[in-house]
Amino acid sequence: MKILIVNDDGMHAAGLVPLIRWARKLGEVTVAVPQTEQSGMGHSVKFMKAFEAKEVSIAPDVTVWAVDSTPADCVRFGILALKQTYDLVLSGVNRGMNMGTDILYSGTVGAASEAVNLGHKTLSVSTDYPGYADVTAHLDEVWDFVQKHQLLAIHDAYNINIPHDGKAIRIVHHGGHYYGDAIEPLGDGRYQPVGLPMEQLPDDLSLDIVAAKNGYITVMPLTIDRTCLAVYEQLRHLNP
Repeated sequence: MKILIVNDDGMHAAGLVPLIRWARKLGEVTVAVPQTEQSGMGHSVKFMKAFEAKEVSIAPDVTVWAVDSTPADCVRFGILALKQTYDLVLSGVNRGMNMGTDILYSGTVGAASEAVNLGHKTLSVSTDYPGYADVTAHLDEVWDFVQKHQLLAIHDAYNINIPHDGKAIRIVHHGGHYYGDAIEPLGDGRYQPVGLPMEQLPDDLSLDIVAAKNGYITVMPLTIDRTCLAVYEQLRHLNP
């Protein structure tokens, strides 16, 4: 199996080397990650500017490229610049959960979406802060689940969240907001985004935000199709 690893936390992310070591059990690994942290970059890419990519020494016997661009561009570099195809693109492990509306901003999910866009199967993997250092302890369980149920034969992309001490795996769908937003003035024309806790979440374990907050490892089928199919079906009779 040929695997491309990307992330949005950058080449110095604490979760990168453990993920590389784990992935090497599955096959040949290539790594293309941002030179610096790119959290919140979503699916952005550079169309008009050149960017630097250079080999760095992070893990033995693995080719690692540090890319001076976004997570999605790391995928594009690994596939288009290196002229390679892969059996699997692993995006992560992200430091912090990517669920609910967060996936709109997530560079981790953005990279996975670009992998799908370029015709590859992908898993986007995130964890919460307490479990960041030892998340790979759960990856065997997650991979066994993916293999046992042939998830990648059914669909090309999944967004996976692994809570600290995750207790079981649940298939979920996209939830909504699990925190509020504010932007506070700091003075001198500067403003600071602030996350605000939600008072109460829905009582629905089919939602990623609820299942993960209740300690479940969540697996959500991910799509890059932005069409609202319900509205499309409602309105397509208007077509000539």
